[in-house]
Amino acid sequence: MNRRLLLAFAALVLLAATSGCLGLFGSNDVPAERLDSQPPVEGGYAWDSNATVHIEILESTKFTAVYELNQSEIELYRRDGVGGRNPLSVESVRYRYPNGTVINGSEIRNRGGAVQQNRDVTTVVLPNGTSGGHLAFASGGSPKRFSLPTYVRGSYEIVLPPDRSIDAPIIGQANPSGYERLTTDDGRSLLRWQNIGENADTVSVQFFLERDLYVFGGVFALFALIGVGGLLYYRQKIEALREQREEMGLNVDTEGDEFDDDPPPGMR
Repeated sequence: MNRRLLLAFAALVLLAATSGCLGLFGSNDVPAERLDSQPPVEGGYAWDSNATVHIEILESTKFTAVYELNQSEIELYRRDGVGGRNPLSVESVRYRYPNGTVINGSEIRNRGGAVQQNRDVTTVVLPNGTSGGHLAFASGGSPKRFSLPTYVRGSYEIVLPPDRSIDAPIIGQANPSGYERLTTDDGRSLLRWQNIGENADTVSVQFFLERDLYVFGGVFALFALIGVGGLLYYRQKIEALREQREEMGLNVDTEGDEFDDDPPPGMR
C-alpha cells in the first residue's frame, strides 16, 4: 500500500513539473511568433529617447516600453494587489546592443539569451556576454489607466495617447509626484520624471479623453439646473401655502402669546 502511495505521489510531482505548476520547472519559452511580431508603433521603438525608461501608451490600450539596462537580465511582472506577482505578457521584443545593432526575440535566444515566462514573472536574459544596451517590448494595458512597477531606477517619461490629459482633479493624476508636463511635436501629453528612486516602486498615470470634460461638465450643469429648479419649485409652494393661510385667516400673530419668553402674569 505504501508503495502505491509513493508511486502516486511521484506521478503527481511529475505531472505538476511537466505542466508548469511548480515554480522551479514552470518556466516556458514565450512563443517566437509573439517575440518577433512587428512593433505596434509606426516607425518602431523610441531608441533615441534621453530617458532611462520611455513608455508610449497607444489608443489600442497597448503600450510600448524601452528600457536602458545596466544588467544582463530583467524580470517583468505586474503586482496582483495582494502581495503577489503576475507575469507581464510581452510581444514584439527587441534588443539593441550598445553599438546600435537591433535583434528580435528569436535572435536573443539564438545568441544564448532567453525570454521565458512562469506563473510569477517574465524573464528576459540578454545574449551571452552582454550587459547593458536597450530592451524594448509591447504589452497590454487598460483604456484610461497605466501602472507598472519600476523595474529599473532613473529617469522616466510616459507619452499619453492623442487627445488624452491628466489636467483635471480625481479623473486625472500621476504618481509619483514631481513630474514635468510637456508636449510632444505631434501635440501629445508627455510626463517626465527626472529620477525615480528607491522610494517609488510603481509608476502610474490615470488619464481621460479631453472631450470627456465636456460630457462631465454637461452632466454637472444638468444636475445643477435640476437642483435650482427644485429649489425654486419648493419656494413657490411655500409661498402659495403662506398666501392661502392668510386668506383663510390662519396667519395669527403670535407675538406676546403664551409662547414668548416673558414669564406668566403675576410673576414678573
